[in-house]
Amino acid sequence: MATIKDVAKLAGVSTSTVSHVLNGTRFVREETCERVENAVRELSYRPSSIARSLKVQQTKTLGMLVTASRNPFFAEVVHGVERQCYKRGYTLFLCNTEGDVQRMEANLDALEEKRVDGMLLLCGEVNNDIITLLEAERSVPIVVFDWGPQSDTVDRIYDNSPHGSRLATEYLINMGHTAIGCVTGPRGRRSAEERLAGFRETMRAAGLPVREEWIVEGDYECEGGVNAINQLHALPEMPTALFVCNDMMAIGLISRAAQLGLHVPQDLSLIGYDDIYIAGYTSPLLTTIHQPKEEIAAMAVDTLIDRLVSKRAKGKMIKIEPSLVERNSVRRLK
Repeated sequence: MATIKDVAKLAGVSTSTVSHVLNGTRFVREETCERVENAVRELSYRPSSIARSLKVQQTKTLGMLVTASRNPFFAEVVHGVERQCYKRGYTLFLCNTEGDVQRMEANLDALEEKRVDGMLLLCGEVNNDIITLLEAERSVPIVVFDWGPQSDTVDRIYDNSPHGSRLATEYLINMGHTAIGCVTGPRGRRSAEERLAGFRETMRAAGLPVREEWIVEGDYECEGGVNAINQLHALPEMPTALFVCNDMMAIGLISRAAQLGLHVPQDLSLIGYDDIYIAGYTSPLLTTIHQPKEEIAAMAVDTLIDRLVSKRAKGKMIKIEPSLVERNSVRRLK
């Protein structure tokens, strides 16, 4: 493998001149540049990224940790992050923690050892052990998605869940529904608690009763929607509409409802949350609350790179606003 010294010898210049030509750090005569470029092509020389990173204290790489989840929301965000990294000239190292705290710690350490410039964390679950890992002093800045400790050093990007749940509940009310239930996310999760709180507040503001037997805890997976409709179907009276706090549960609920002889939206109206890609291909097409995943991903990468460039020490919180996507899963009542 050719070295910079080989290029310099063939071109008849110093190694520093080769470096200036390749990096554009100083004016070099056109004739000399041409000799260097010809030597680079002839020797198939590739600069050492390791040597360059040691010199400039930057590797142009970012690390990302994701917990295992079947929710396509995660995959769509990761896709957006990778695309934005490419646009900004960075390489992304992706690690899957599979919900294992020890594996997460090992991945955090491994990414630091690889000298990544910064890290992004997209985790579906958070517990005290994970928070402890995040609060430990790290050598690189960290951006977390949607959840995280209230920290002065960690940047956090999160969805405005209270507003999104108000949009969902108001839409059902405006469509003429008064008997409305809610399938929540796992209780204790910030997003789940905020979406449920937004539902309750909107119902109260409209003067509508909140029936506790129509509030069912889910798990943000299809199984949560299946279990929810089983529980609701066993009641003497069912709601006419449901705010389901993510699309995966709504999809599971639609499938199981059909098996129970219930038709959406004729017998039961549904609105989901997230607007995952497949929501536009369900039967019926799912009305939902859109989370701008591309914007979230781009904002996360840009925030991290901005922090690297500005050397900002203090973390900040960035709120992303959701919006309503109207499709076919909600029936208008007369």
